[in-house]
Amino acid sequence: MKAALLNAFGTPLSIETLPDPVIGTGEVIVDVVATGVASYAHGVFSGARNYLLEPPLVPGAGAIGRVRAVGPDSTRLAVGDWVYCDPTIRARDNAINPDTILQGWTARNPAALSLHRFYHHGSFATQMLVPTENVTAIGDLEERDAGKWCALSQLLVPFGGLLAGELQPGDTVLVNGATGGFGSAGVVAALAMGAAKVVAAGRNQHKLDELARLLGPRVSCVRMTGDVDDTRRICELAEGEIDLALDILPRGASASQVLAGAKALRRGGRLVLMGGVRKTGDDEPALPYAWLMHNEVTLRGQWMYPRVAIPQMVSMIRAGLVSLTKFNVTEFALDDANEAVAFAADNAGPLSLVVISPCRRKYTHG
Repeated sequence: MKAALLNAFGTPLSIETLPDPVIGTGEVIVDVVATGVASYAHGVFSGARNYLLEPPLVPGAGAIGRVRAVGPDSTRLAVGDWVYCDPTIRARDNAINPDTILQGWTARNPAALSLHRFYHHGSFATQMLVPTENVTAIGDLEERDAGKWCALSQLLVPFGGLLAGELQPGDTVLVNGATGGFGSAGVVAALAMGAAKVVAAGRNQHKLDELARLLGPRVSCVRMTGDVDDTRRICELAEGEIDLALDILPRGASASQVLAGAKALRRGGRLVLMGGVRKTGDDEPALPYAWLMHNEVTLRGQWMYPRVAIPQMVSMIRAGLVSLTKFNVTEFALDDANEAVAFAADNAGPLSLVVISPCRRKYTHG
């Protein structure tokens, strides 16, 4: 198979020919038709993010493709089926607390490295080997639309957070960190799940304006400034207080933005933390113990999404509740993988997808 290989951190991806994967029991081989490129992929490949992965490997998390071969224990999947390959692989020997990896991306802890070494290669390739339970049929589609379906990788992460927060139809929802790929997809998911109003919070006014233009009048946008009035501005746009806050802020966000979003919650509200905020100096989100207790706020951390979320989101797309036409897709050939990584870093924004399509030869980008 042809693949983009990361031979060492800090080196460009190398386009090489590798042995085709060999199927075993409990596995599926998929021909990759399209795979997304994260805006922060360069930080992963350079080693700056300190992700737990071991080069050389084929990177890439999640893919849209067609089944090439199925193992003997597969009862529904068939050769030729269009599928989504979920990168969240959970070890099968501990149902309560399984060690977990994102295939081709990272292991969650050192105990998961054995899993990472077995399902080592990700989706920047013409083929990939995936556990059977990580392959979900998505129904027929035109090959030219496969890139749009890579939006599943962006939608599923915040969808998992909104499910964890028990979003109810008619809720007012805050998405804190709404101008990034996951945050903007979270706004889309919240609207599809029946939110009456979504307050989209971010620091870039231009990107917020674009998000509001794309998603319509149920979305109100607030530019976060880091001052004490951020919470007041959120509540004004919500015309009251927030029922559910989804915090999906990036690593570089400040503690003040986290707390400003949380403090906008009503009594009995729910706060779901999915972001990557890290301590910078003394600036670390402090747990407002008394405020959480007196206001009966439910606090929930969520990483990724339950497996059942995948067919649910596919059904929402098929029903028209989620429109993939809202996403702007820029596609690259596998030979141009390094160009795709650079483009993704320079053009991150709401509802923006950068896609590698390994089976096609060349693209004109625009």
